[in-house]
Amino acid sequence: MTGNAHDDVLKVLGEGGLDLYARALQQGGIPAPAAPEAPRLVRLGLLNPALDDPDRLEPVAPHIALHRLLRASADRVAEERRREERLVEALQPLLQAGGGPEPATALITLHSDKERIGQVIDEVMAEARELLAVQPYNSYTSADPALHEAALRRDQALLDRGGRIRALYQHTLRHAPRLAARYERLTGDVEARTLDEITERLIVIDRTVALVPANADRSSALEVRHPALVGYLATTFDRLWRLATPMYPQAVTQPTLNGVTPRQRAIAALLVEGHTDAVIADRLGMNVRTARVHIAKLAATLGSQSRAQLGYLIGRSGILDPEA
Repeated sequence: MTGNAHDDVLKVLGEGGLDLYARALQQGGIPAPAAPEAPRLVRLGLLNPALDDPDRLEPVAPHIALHRLLRASADRVAEERRREERLVEALQPLLQAGGGPEPATALITLHSDKERIGQVIDEVMAEARELLAVQPYNSYTSADPALHEAALRRDQALLDRGGRIRALYQHTLRHAPRLAARYERLTGDVEARTLDEITERLIVIDRTVALVPANADRSSALEVRHPALVGYLATTFDRLWRLATPMYPQAVTQPTLNGVTPRQRAIAALLVEGHTDAVIADRLGMNVRTARVHIAKLAATLGSQSRAQLGYLIGRSGILDPEA
């Protein structure tokens, strides 16, 4: 019997081989061409050709067959252990000599579990002095309240060490009660600003480690440590920060132009680009119903009677002009 025959013994028995072997035991033997499983049972040592009739197969007693199979299995285990010992002997001198440089930290690591992602953030922030964060509407509002509390304690610990926090949100969160309550509880060098549109969720810690979503539902994340990539993400944050409107600690009121609010101007810009209500809602961080309410108010302000006319009136009104 070969090692491969032993490896698939359970597979052979499960594919009808056990029934054929049982029949051979009951009948004292079977014709050699009785079933396709017969040759494999011969290779496993469960059947043998009869001495007086090569076309007839006789069963080996079960206790003898089992003993042979177990002994062969034990031999394979012993051989594998001898192989492991030879590997240890071969590499032992290198291990004792130090074995070369320490392994490098992975530049990009995929984490596919939300609990593990939280652990990574906790570990990296344990001694951190700066946190840059982009928190989209659905990222902030859908999170478990318990996670908010854990993040709050983690952020306050960073501030207590003399660190600083800068966070970006969408304009739709400027008056969110839970977000306002969060900043009322934080003390230290912490600021928040808002934009009409922001990037996907982003966390940059000490400008050396960044975390970004690896899939749409954010159940997976990439831990990025490549200096060029982290630097690029931090620079992107800095430029968005300069364009954003302060929200905390000193809120700045966004100006209204000719009765059109800043949020309606943002919607107008997306309307003239031809986006659907659903896309507009997603990009500006609101539900579709709210987006449609704003579109209706914008239409009423500009005197539009239809969607097509609204696009024309937006262009004619000048509310999207750069100087506006």
